[in-house]
Amino acid sequence: MKVHLRNSAKFLNDQKIRIMKQFIQMLQDEVSLNKNIKITFQDTDAKVPMTTGVRLPHGNMHVLAKDRILVDILRTVAHEWTHEYQHQKMGIKDKDKIQDIGGPEENMANILSGIFVKKFERLYPNLKGVLYN
Repeated sequence: MKVHLRNSAKFLNDQKIRIMKQFIQMLQDEVSLNKNIKITFQDTDAKVPMTTGVRLPHGNMHVLAKDRILVDILRTVAHEWTHEYQHQKMGIKDKDKIQDIGGPEENMANILSGIFVKKFERLYPNLKGVLYN
């Protein structure tokens, strides 16, 4: 499985991209995906409707990166990663209607994204300054 990062408009500098790759490796260790995915970091002017992120069919994720601190971007990546896991491993189909607020799939993504960010912070305490600046 490969992850392609598309850093449109260079929202993330080289250091933050390295951290993102470390975080993605941790996600893959925790809840592995089988199929390739593409994560696009973008700004609010994007043509893809979303709040801070969205998981689309065929392993595509879009994450708002403009004007956000890195820890928030990581949480969004983990949230959408969890949705991709639900599709790849738990049998949710793209045509399935899921409850956006308070539904089991959304709650799972909210819970796990918080857990993954905390776990990452504990694994790499030296990154706290970069994560919160």
